[in-house]
Amino acid sequence: MCHDYLVPLGDLAGRGYRVVLFDQLGCGRSEVPSDHRLFSLEHHVAETEAVRAQLGLGRVHLVGSSYGGLLAIAVALAHPEALRSLTTIGGLASVPLASAEMDRLRRTLPAEVQRTLDRCEAEGRTSSPEYQAAAMEFYRRYLCRLPTWPEELQRTLEAGLSHPVYGVMNGPSEFTITGTIRDIDLSGELGRIRAPTLVLGGRYDEVTPVVAAQIRDGIPNARAVTFEQSSHLPFWEERERFMAVLGDFLDGVDRRSR
Repeated sequence: MCHDYLVPLGDLAGRGYRVVLFDQLGCGRSEVPSDHRLFSLEHHVAETEAVRAQLGLGRVHLVGSSYGGLLAIAVALAHPEALRSLTTIGGLASVPLASAEMDRLRRTLPAEVQRTLDRCEAEGRTSSPEYQAAAMEFYRRYLCRLPTWPEELQRTLEAGLSHPVYGVMNGPSEFTITGTIRDIDLSGELGRIRAPTLVLGGRYDEVTPVVAAQIRDGIPNARAVTFEQSSHLPFWEERERFMAVLGDFLDGVDRRSR
């Protein structure tokens, strides 16, 4: 997805931080390559490191939301020297675990909605209005619980979703991960991460607290905070508290390093 839905992180500029958001290759305003082999976690790690190096950012506080959390973990493993700290927001270390948890949440939907999702997926009609309407039942519970969605989020989902990348890597929906990332599991390597780590997520997150706990328990001295009124986007759903929690963490890391 494009970076638009992440703009609340710009609030950290009020604390004196330089906030860099970027569109990955194939997403948003970045070039869409014809070689879909470039849509991979490994390439995204290289992209992230290239952005850091080209902008001369030095050691950074790396923050990743959703799949970005998985990417941030992969960057921390590949380039530990580049990080001041690591923060995941609704992030994951194991796609199989996250998928299993999403499937559990999917089975909490009304029976008719589940039948529609199952039927459309079996028939290959996941782009149909019928499927999209059923998927929205899941999203309203576990993606964003605000009664009115922010314009930036709506724009991301409607116009800023890169179908080549999303389809290749993820699959037809947030909760049906059948793409190339489906078997990625970095949980066994979490113990190698030494950067100060903050694990954030919502009580009703599609990437559930069970998934967050795996990261918290796997990284030495990691700290976790759950936002009780939020799902997958606590930086929108509980924006003021979220920014206070994240900002205080980053400030604390910088004070200790000085």
